[in-house]
Amino acid sequence: MTNSMNEVINNVKNIASQVVINEIDEREIKLELNEKEVINVLSYLKGNGFSHLSLMTVVDWIAENKFEIVYILFSWETGNKIIVSTKIDRKEAKFVTIKHLWPTARFYEREIHEFFGIEFKGNDDMKPLFLEIWDDIPPLRKDFDPLEYSKKKFPDREYEKDVIHEAKIIRGDING
Repeated sequence: MTNSMNEVINNVKNIASQVVINEIDEREIKLELNEKEVINVLSYLKGNGFSHLSLMTVVDWIAENKFEIVYILFSWETGNKIIVSTKIDRKEAKFVTIKHLWPTARFYEREIHEFFGIEFKGNDDMKPLFLEIWDDIPPLRKDFDPLEYSKKKFPDREYEKDVIHEAKIIRGDING
């Protein structure tokens, strides 16, 4: 691990009382934090070279009844990458926005809200990005059943296959 990463880890240990540190490689680590300490650690990291929020996403740990919120940060100065994660309760799926730290987080939070149902306190822009008329549970939750949804929304149809017409399309005799 680089000296700059060792310094970051030591400072994070002083900020967060509970942190699990996983070294992925020389320039990449993962910090698993208590949800109450995430904002302080992210603020520290942003102020100390990790100015780029590369990605914000969620993992659904349905068996644990938890969502893991994952932030991937990058330092253009050192080339180091830090993954910060925390787990929150699936039933009370709420967390604090980070759009005050990274304005682009507003769009990640909207997407996460839309696809997982997590609310972000402080982000008042939770309108859908993709699923404008969605009326079911968020589709990336592991308890969402796409087959059941399709059967409910789209009636079964029978199609008669026209192999002669398809062969003519493939050969190029006719267009579409």
